[in-house]
Formats: sequence, C-alpha cells, structure tokens
Amino acid sequence: MTTTTTLDNQNDQPSLRVDGKIALITGAAGGLGSAFAEALLRAGASVVLSGRRREPLEALKSSLSSISPRIHVVTMDVTDEASVSGAFDTIADDVGIADVVVSNAGVATSQKSLDLTGQDWDRVVDTNLKGCWLVCNEAARRLSSASRNGSLIMISSILGHRVAGNVAPYAAAKAGVEQLTRALALEWARHGIRVNALAPGYVETDLNREFFASEPGLQMIRRIPQRRLGQPADLSGPLLLLASESSGYMTGSTLVVDGGHLQSSL
Repeated sequence: MTTTTTLDNQNDQPSLRVDGKIALITGAAGGLGSAFAEALLRAGASVVLSGRRREPLEALKSSLSSISPRIHVVTMDVTDEASVSGAFDTIADDVGIADVVVSNAGVATSQKSLDLTGQDWDRVVDTNLKGCWLVCNEAARRLSSASRNGSLIMISSILGHRVAGNVAPYAAAKAGVEQLTRALALEWARHGIRVNALAPGYVETDLNREFFASEPGLQMIRRIPQRRLGQPADLSGPLLLLASESSGYMTGSTLVVDGGHLQSSL
C-alpha cells in the first residue's frame, strides 16, 4: 500500500485540501479542538466532534454549521476502551471510516508533585497518553482491516520536550506521546497509516487568557522569542499539512509551533 502526494492542478504545488476525508477530533469542545474542526471543515473534510459530554459538542456543531453541514457528533471517553470502540462503531455507521484522527483530548493539573495523589496522576496520564493510544489503536485497526490509508495526529506539547514547574504528570504524558508517535509510526507505515505529532507552545484560549494578562503570565510571554502567545489559527496550517496528502512522506515526525519557545535559553 502506498501514499501519494496530491498536487494542485493549477500550479502543480502541494495542496492542503482534505476533500473527501473523514476527520475525527477528540476533545473537540475545547479551544484548540474547535479551531481544528473549523480548519478541517474549511479544507473540505467531514468532521466528527467527540468528547465526554454531548451538549457542548452540539453547541459547537451549531456554531460551525454555517461553514459546512458535514459535521457529526459522538460521545466518547478516551480513557475507556469500550467507549472508544462504541464511538468508532457509531462513526462507521453514520459517516464511514475515519481516515484522519486528531487525538486532542487532554487534561492538566498545576500541583507540586509532593502534593499529587495517585488518582491525580492517573487522571492526567490516562487522558493524555493512554487515551491517545486507545483512540489511535482503534482507528488503525479499522483502517488496516479496510486496506485504507490514514493520518493520525497526536496533539503533544513543548512540555513533552522541556519541563516547567508543577506539571510533572502532564510533562511525562506528553513525552510519552512523543515516543508513542514514533513507535506507532514505525509499526503502521507498512499499512499506509502515518502517525505524526503537533506540539503547540503556549496558545491563548478562554481557559488561560486571564492568567496571561497577569504579571506572571506577561513575564512568561516575554520569554517567548516572538514575544507573543500563539493563537489557535496558528496551528491550522501545520494541522492541515499533517492531515493532507502533502505530508505523504512524513511519519514519526513532530511539528513544533511555539514562536521559538523551545529555542530560548534556560
């Protein structure tokens, strides 16, 4: 099985279009998830929004309906194997086999490690790491059984490459996501399934906007070489590159989108 690069007929350049693809986004109701959904819809995909609670997913579907009617909703708990399998059954019945998967569901905690409980650790690591594995494994099983190519995109973080204070389980989980990306890319390349990661730096969302307006937040922004926070739209191009056939010869790679933050001095 081979994957080929699609070229634009007008100017013979690689295209970031994803027409005809079915894209599943986990954790879709969050700030990044909604931006990913909009980008994929505008690029031509049918989009499946997933999360644990249906109400915010339906609200997002309604807000995006003016862009395209190709939006579907399914509930899924990424930490529960039966929930993941059942959600993929629903997707297959309603839409078809998802050939683009954006594994975006995640949670974080801001606590000193000495104050964490085992339950705190499990909540963060199970969602951010085990959840990625369960979702991508299920997607890959169905793609390989149908002899279909696919692109699986793990949402990692610059905290998978460097660390900050009070985020031990999150940093450990995201480092695991980086290695999981490489391991699955190696295993599944022969099936025509590509696995890559997208690692954002600090991106402004409704959840962190108040913090980044505070003095500690402003100090953090000043340590970013570009001296600004990322915006969800800054991730659209890299996401579409990984989702489209223009990245057909990429697997096991991580695209870092952080304003140069990883290059800043310690």
